[in-house]
Amino acid sequence: MNILPYAITAVVALAVGCLATYIFLNYIKRSILHEAKQTALETSRKAEQDKQTILKNANIDGKELVYKLKTKAEDEIKNKRRDLDKFERKLLQKNQTLDRKMASVEARETEIKRKDRELSGRFKQVKQNEKEIEHLKQQKIVELEKVSQMTSQQAKTILMENMINEAKQDGEKSIKTILQEARHKAEVEAKKIIALAIQKNAADYVEKLSVSIVNLPNDEMKGRIIGREGRNIRTLEKLTGVDIIIDDTPEAVIISCHDNFRREMAAQTLERLLADGRIHPARIEETFQKVEKYMDKHMVELGEEAAYELGVHNLPTEMLKLLGKLAYRTSYSQNVLDHSKEVAMFAANMAAELGVNVKLAKRAGLLHDIGKAMDQNLEGTHARLAADFLRKFKEDDLVINAVEAHHDEVEHQYIESVLIQAADALSAARPGARKEILEIYLHRISKLEEIASSFKGVNNAYAISAGRELRIIVEKDQVDDQDSVLLARDIANRIEKEVEYPGQIKVTVIRESRAIEYAT
Repeated sequence: MNILPYAITAVVALAVGCLATYIFLNYIKRSILHEAKQTALETSRKAEQDKQTILKNANIDGKELVYKLKTKAEDEIKNKRRDLDKFERKLLQKNQTLDRKMASVEARETEIKRKDRELSGRFKQVKQNEKEIEHLKQQKIVELEKVSQMTSQQAKTILMENMINEAKQDGEKSIKTILQEARHKAEVEAKKIIALAIQKNAADYVEKLSVSIVNLPNDEMKGRIIGREGRNIRTLEKLTGVDIIIDDTPEAVIISCHDNFRREMAAQTLERLLADGRIHPARIEETFQKVEKYMDKHMVELGEEAAYELGVHNLPTEMLKLLGKLAYRTSYSQNVLDHSKEVAMFAANMAAELGVNVKLAKRAGLLHDIGKAMDQNLEGTHARLAADFLRKFKEDDLVINAVEAHHDEVEHQYIESVLIQAADALSAARPGARKEILEIYLHRISKLEEIASSFKGVNNAYAISAGRELRIIVEKDQVDDQDSVLLARDIANRIEKEVEYPGQIKVTVIRESRAIEYAT
């Protein structure tokens, strides 16, 4: 089958279709271009019309704006002219006022010049009068010198001496009055502070004896304590340094020693031996060594309890051990650890009342007698030993000064240091706190009266209030009021140097004048 004709026909048909399509598209293109041109011409025409309209409107608005600006400027110019007119009128009024004031000033100047001329004349007259008065004064002085038979310089000297003496007397009276008022106020305030401190801390005192009693399970134990030929009791007494008294007291032995620490060591050793039941020299030595270790720990515990009770922290173990050892030390039968705690509380209460450092005052009060627990073979007072010990541990300077100065061995550098001394004296002087041997008490009373009687002008001296006060009666002709103050101070200083006493002693000098007359 021949497909060539069909192919030719298809090609021709395709060519005719393409030509028709081209002609159609070209027609559409020309139509679109024609419409676009028409649209552009119409748009251009409308734009020109809008332009003309806008220009007309703008011209009208511009003219209106120019008119408004011109009107506003004219109004402002009118307002400024009115302000200028007002200012000119005010300026004219001020000028007129100034002219009137100038005229008044000129009139015053004229009046002042006139008065100045008058005063000049009067001044000349006063000068002339002064010269005449001076001349008359010299004449009167000459006449007075002739009558009194002394020169004016001598009279001035006598007058000055009289005035100086009167001023001294008035000054002495004023000073005496001020001192009396100050002492009265200070005494009242001090009593109030001390009373508050005592009320806040009312401690009980238990007298420490020089013997301890150890109870036995039965009287047969007495023989075992003595041992064969007394070797057990001799070993025990040699190790502990106490006297063990075995008498007729049923089921008990007595341990006698003035050293409370040694007596406690012996009691602990004996009680452990009795509980164990084996009593012989070797066992006694072994038990004593165990008690020594126990007592070392026990003293640290006592120190910790005291520090915890007072709220004093960060104390080294060495300090705590010495504090605990104070529980076995006494001063005039007063337990030193209880005394130290009481001093700490007194000092803290007084420091709170005075507004100073309460914590350091309490710390210093607790440590102030720690030197009493140190080795007795060391040289120096307990205050100096304690201060040196505290310096090794870099204790606060305030605490060291308070400890070292509480017996006036060094000067007080802080208020808290003075409070420690006062609290120490207060604790020692409280009724029942300490006891003394009668012979020592009588010797101190006699010594106080002897010291007072040795001073010139003293008539009688009496130690009263259990030796807490010394009253001295002086001769009024030999000792005046001022000398009595110095006498009291001198006697107090000498008592501090020569007499040992707990607490403080009040020295009172009495000078009185008596006028006696008889009516017949």
